[in-house]
Amino acid sequence: MKNINIEDRLIFALDVPEVEQAKSLVIQLDDSVNFYKIGMELLMTGQYFRLLDWLIEKDKKVFVDLKFFDVPETVGRTIRRLSDYGATFATIHGNQALMEKAVENKGDLKILAVTALTSLDRGDLDDLGFKCDVQDLVISRAKRAFEAGCDGVVSSGLEVPFLREHVDNKLIAVTPGIRPVANDDDQKRVVDVATAFKSGSDYIVVGRPIKNALNPYEAASDIQKIIRGCF
Repeated sequence: MKNINIEDRLIFALDVPEVEQAKSLVIQLDDSVNFYKIGMELLMTGQYFRLLDWLIEKDKKVFVDLKFFDVPETVGRTIRRLSDYGATFATIHGNQALMEKAVENKGDLKILAVTALTSLDRGDLDDLGFKCDVQDLVISRAKRAFEAGCDGVVSSGLEVPFLREHVDNKLIAVTPGIRPVANDDDQKRVVDVATAFKSGSDYIVVGRPIKNALNPYEAASDIQKIIRGCF
């Protein structure tokens, strides 16, 4: 088993439009969440890195989810600059050369390669020109990420059991699209909290089920209880 603090296994997705709204949620969640994902919506506020610094100052861990995808040299230089900010995870999305350049420049930052977004299903992959099964695509991308030296992958809980069969267990598996209850939103390949960890996930990313709860602190605390029960 990897040396991961139990309370760090829950990552809350700060998917809100404004920094002040994000800070208010962090304060409200208090000690129920230690790890936060900040993505593209907050980037557009122009205060993204101030928020990152603020989270680090509050002893929170940060997952920079910007899915960097560009010329390998550009991604490498970007990751090198990002590594100075003290974030724990950053996502990249691309080919072998891109992943290798990111790894070369990561410092203490852990690099996660995106396999297939949890909002995609078989029909979406057909539309994008991928003729293989989702499972085969995820395994292939995870193998290549591990060979490139990436620390982990972002993968639906539906595919994590197959990753554990085919890819070295050192690879970190971060699972988004977690739904504690039935859902009818845009996430298609989802699992619940316990299933994700029983399947071999190391971390889960939860957004709306906490953010939209009547009491976000209680919702996050309830998920933490489920996680503790899995270990």
